[in-house]
Amino acid sequence: VPAHASCSELAKLLIEAMGAKDDSDDEGVQDHLKDAVEGSLRLKRLLSSDLEGEAGQAKKQKLFSVGKEEASKVNTLLTRWGLTDDLPVKHVLSGSSLEELDALISSGWKPDPFSWGKSPADLAQAHLAQLREKSTAGGGTLDHVSAFCFKWKLNKDAAILTALRKLNHKDLRYIMDNYNGEKPMAELIDEAEKNEAKEGVATACCPEGPGTQFVGRFTRLELIDAVADAAVFGDANLSFALNLVKHRKALGHVGRVIATTFESLEVLRERYKEIDETIRILEEHHAEVYHEVDCTRIAVNPQFRGLEGKIGAVYYNFPHAGAVGGFFDGHPMVNWRHENLMRLFFRALRSFVKPGGIVKVASNMGAVGVRFSYITGGALENEFDHVETMPFMQWALRRYGRSYGDKRDSYRRPDSGEGYNVQRAERDMVYTFTYQPTGKTLAPQKIRLPPTLAVLEACTDGAFDVAQGEAKRNLAKKLHARFLSEALANMWDDMSEPGSEIR
Repeated sequence: VPAHASCSELAKLLIEAMGAKDDSDDEGVQDHLKDAVEGSLRLKRLLSSDLEGEAGQAKKQKLFSVGKEEASKVNTLLTRWGLTDDLPVKHVLSGSSLEELDALISSGWKPDPFSWGKSPADLAQAHLAQLREKSTAGGGTLDHVSAFCFKWKLNKDAAILTALRKLNHKDLRYIMDNYNGEKPMAELIDEAEKNEAKEGVATACCPEGPGTQFVGRFTRLELIDAVADAAVFGDANLSFALNLVKHRKALGHVGRVIATTFESLEVLRERYKEIDETIRILEEHHAEVYHEVDCTRIAVNPQFRGLEGKIGAVYYNFPHAGAVGGFFDGHPMVNWRHENLMRLFFRALRSFVKPGGIVKVASNMGAVGVRFSYITGGALENEFDHVETMPFMQWALRRYGRSYGDKRDSYRRPDSGEGYNVQRAERDMVYTFTYQPTGKTLAPQKIRLPPTLAVLEACTDGAFDVAQGEAKRNLAKKLHARFLSEALANMWDDMSEPGSEIR
């Protein structure tokens, strides 16, 4: 690689390095793990096709194409809005489902042409996200009964909701474990009352206690499988993993904790002066610490070999795909990264989490990067049942050293009087899931379409609001090169050249 190669030149070199094997490359993944990385590989090929001329465009048509009916509705909306030449808006609409496009057409909504600081594409992206979230259980507090009723479409039946909330611990557990939608709820409640309480298992304690309250205590007190391994992803300064190992030791657990960071140890030492001491304590508690772990690609990480179907608990606190200078996290040129992060994360977990294992993802319910619907939606697509959303401040593991997870941590921390912008602690939630595989073969993982180089060059806001001509084209190429490098899991420390607005 030339010492002074530009980012776009580096991207082309990466494509050349992939060469002819790109169309069928499975990165040496074992057959039973290929589904875990298929989405990541498809994303890589979509991005790389932009730099491969006509052959690349043919490849893109195989990987992704908008259906005729969808394309017709996209054109209808663009014509109605007077934005037929707006490529960013077309990009946003092209990633929408037929149902979403129909809803947009029937609602009469259109981007406000006088909106200050928001482009039509940005407005359309936010409106579509809110539209999708209307059909979810919401991003706020959701107890086990509410989550259970939402899953089985019982949430509008006031009589069933009231009956379930009156059940004791034993009976509520029985209902949640045995209901399948076939037997009438009243009949199953009678069956639960006659059923004897289990013995020798933690979930059978206090059988006569109030059901909703006692089931909720298990998630708040972190009473997980004592012998199963637990994995922590994206733990920037490893303080959460340290909290977890101490918690498990106090409970007498024998399962390991696998603590991972996205950054290298060298980068962590630059940001966190305490990191070596933290690692030493973790290893004293028999934890394993892995660095440079991409949680969406653990199937190709040799450190996770042999862990298939053995992990009983997974934690990922405040996930984020990384900031891009000049853009807010919700902007359509960068937001797709956050949505795909959650989709590919849960697809990767399918091969490693044991049936019944738990996954907890902490996030702010108002986050515009990784929206709550990206978390719950990614889980649902991959057979992880949403069982509860609890306030972060009620969680036994909430007291750890929060960090930004980037260069800011070298000179300030959120827990040292520095808070996150537009986020309040009372809106932090812990989204809790259990893995309930059906044994069915799932469809290929859906991914949000990344913007093409042409779409990036047509963008007029964010980092592009003042760039013109050749400077704008170069900026688009650098941003596209960064996206490609991320998809290849081969991050460069600094994608910027002097004067660049993309960091």
